[in-house]
Amino acid sequence: MANINNFEELKSWQKSRELCAYVFKLTNKENFKREFSLKDQIIRSSGSVMDNIAEGFDRMSPKEFRRFLFYSKGSCSEVKSQLYRAFDQNFITKEEFNKCFKLAVECNNLIGGFINYLEKCDKQKTK
Repeated sequence: MANINNFEELKSWQKSRELCAYVFKLTNKENFKREFSLKDQIIRSSGSVMDNIAEGFDRMSPKEFRRFLFYSKGSCSEVKSQLYRAFDQNFITKEEFNKCFKLAVECNNLIGGFINYLEKCDKQKTK
């Protein structure tokens, strides 16, 4: 972490940016455009994944950063749940669902790993 100077260098943020971009692509499909509530919700939750990583990084406190990373993990779960809703309403194909779901899982795993790393670092400092 000492060699990372900005949030854009974080793999978890990079992957969450990819997730957000794909969500935007999906929600621009013709039949999805008419479902304003779900479209808005999935766009906001996917954006929240990357935004909370960025905000937490600039808090300059490992404890605060972890808190925001947990928010990001929650937003990943929101995206996954909303993907089921979009698929069940035939707004997206099974292939699109699988690709986006996989991105959300990858984000969640990267964020979870980063949380574990920060917790280990914090425990080593308190010894």
